[in-house]
Amino acid sequence: MAVQINGEPKRIGLALSGGGFRAAAFHLGTFLKLRELKLLDKVDVLTCVSGGSIAGAFLAANWNSADVLDRLENYLRTRSIAVSTVIGGVLDPFHSRLDKLAAAYDRDLFNGGTLTTLRKGPRIYLNSTSLSTGNMFTCVAGEQGRCEIGEWELGFHEDNDFPISRAVAASSAFPPVFPPLRVDRDKYPVADVDYVTLTDGGVYDNLGVNPLFRERNNVHYAIVSDAGKPFAIDETPTDSGTIVLKETISILMEQVRGLQFERLRLAYKAQVGPKPLWYSIDSGAGEQQPGDAVFASAISTGLSKLGDAEMRILKRHAGSLLHHRIKNYAPELLG
Repeated sequence: MAVQINGEPKRIGLALSGGGFRAAAFHLGTFLKLRELKLLDKVDVLTCVSGGSIAGAFLAANWNSADVLDRLENYLRTRSIAVSTVIGGVLDPFHSRLDKLAAAYDRDLFNGGTLTTLRKGPRIYLNSTSLSTGNMFTCVAGEQGRCEIGEWELGFHEDNDFPISRAVAASSAFPPVFPPLRVDRDKYPVADVDYVTLTDGGVYDNLGVNPLFRERNNVHYAIVSDAGKPFAIDETPTDSGTIVLKETISILMEQVRGLQFERLRLAYKAQVGPKPLWYSIDSGAGEQQPGDAVFASAISTGLSKLGDAEMRILKRHAGSLLHHRIKNYAPELLG
């Protein structure tokens, strides 16, 4: 899959942020532009969080399908799952809201697929956050390699049969709307714990860039498609206790976001990391039409279907930002 630069193979990594269906549609715009530039099939590593896991896992599961991007767009235009899964989980005493979310993903996107389904595509990391250790917990597959689940502290365990839908549900289980996913010892047999609980990957790192630094992946270009909620100046900040907690989490996530971008920049400058090409949904540098950044940033980050204008601008904005970054910072990728 690697792209050839001056006769040498170079590996491309693509990180897909969280941000619900808004993020998934933004990342769809990234996929479309990469395909137009003849780079989509050159992506070697996908690392995904929350809404990015919806888009990335569907792409990887249908890697050789000509209509995969059309089908992803149709899903984002026609499905709303947040309300139905929350209500269904409350009324059903035998299945949690997280179970309902996973079932919805399986029915509409993955059709019983497991990590083995992802083996023919790029190396993919579906990232969640372990509430047992505070680390990034990852379901890994692709590049015809080993399928495994785990994290650096407790270790990794081979698992070919872990459902894609549950990996994506854990990655996008935004608290407190969805409870964490519990993985028992029979599925994750490691020392010191009887089970782990997994919540939204954005709690640990809403960009999901960590796998791009792993020596095993040998990434030369790190494209980061960031559709997360930008933190804007509020002229009337809240003093409500509940909302203060929500805003505090947003501030912490914004700090992590900034630190990860700086990490990418400094690692490349020190020649110990890939060349970074990142763009955020609120960026006006490279937007195709004035106002695209403002409009795209204002779209909800929930799991509700998107309208025509929302889809059109999210796709256009992501594609325009990506093209701008490649043209200005890595023109060698354009051939």
